[in-house]
Amino acid sequence: MPALRLTQFSHGGGCGCKIAPNVLQEILAGTPFASRVAAAFPDLLVGIEHGDDAAVYKLNERQAVVATTDFFMPIVDDPFDFGRIAATNALSDVYAMGGRPLFALAIVGMPIDKLAPAVIREILAGGEAVAQAAGIPIAGGHSIDAPEPIYGLVCIGVVDPARVKKNSAGQAGDILILGKPLGVGIYSAALKKGALDAAGYQAMIAATTRLNTPGPELAELAGVHAMTDVTGFGLLGHGLELARGSGLTAHLEFSRLPLLPGVAALAQAGHTTGASTRNWASYGGEVALPGTCADWQSAILTDPQTSGGLLVSCAAASVDAVLGVFGRHGFDQACVIGHLETGAAQAVVSV
Repeated sequence: MPALRLTQFSHGGGCGCKIAPNVLQEILAGTPFASRVAAAFPDLLVGIEHGDDAAVYKLNERQAVVATTDFFMPIVDDPFDFGRIAATNALSDVYAMGGRPLFALAIVGMPIDKLAPAVIREILAGGEAVAQAAGIPIAGGHSIDAPEPIYGLVCIGVVDPARVKKNSAGQAGDILILGKPLGVGIYSAALKKGALDAAGYQAMIAATTRLNTPGPELAELAGVHAMTDVTGFGLLGHGLELARGSGLTAHLEFSRLPLLPGVAALAQAGHTTGASTRNWASYGGEVALPGTCADWQSAILTDPQTSGGLLVSCAAASVDAVLGVFGRHGFDQACVIGHLETGAAQAVVSV
């Protein structure tokens, strides 16, 4: 009997599992906590107002708690790699707020009747390895018997309230810098069809297991105004969140985008995800694409990233400092991809 593959249980892997942005907005619209929480809890510095990466609660003038949770179904078949990717992705939300993680709790849902305990143990070991690399413990968690494998973390961190980086504080004239190359969703689609070679798989694992450790150091730069990470809604979706929150137009230059090796060819061959299509259906009306933009280029722009890179909005004078921070942390492909300017809250793409 052939061995069970983790991805065969998944109706959508990694951050491609996310509920489509427009559906999520409809679900949250008018909920009591959306309309009342800010007034009732003035020390809640960041809530759900602009779709930020994590909640931030002020304890005192020097300390605030950063809290987030993230989990999903397998994007790869190797259980250890799945655990590493899921943990790295969850911790990214703390880094994206400018925070430093303190500890995590595991979220575990597994089809106990189908997966051997040793396989599940490997998933947890992958998460533990990432936590060790981040210098934090996984201090507990919760588990259930579930039809699809689910793994992720609740992450708790700390940040100086004065250095919190929201996705809504961009300024006109800011330069946009992306920390990791794009194409994880396209890689995952190719992997499912047996079209991703060994080198591509290794590039995928290297990108998705690289902790976004530049976040806290970037937050200390006065010229860094806003920050988020690019995950399931794709570059356009998370760029739009920044544009909407800041009340500005985000200009993105496709020719500048860093891509994982071979992603352009895979996209041209049709290796795209259903989540990419759902993303465009959700927010395409807020995006201006040139007539010369090919379908494969649009697919890269909407490609759901799992454990994607930091998207930084900074003053032009701080670009070298921001790239220097990324470089010191080993993010050699970090680069300028666009800018913010006064105008309607939308994204404008040039190719």
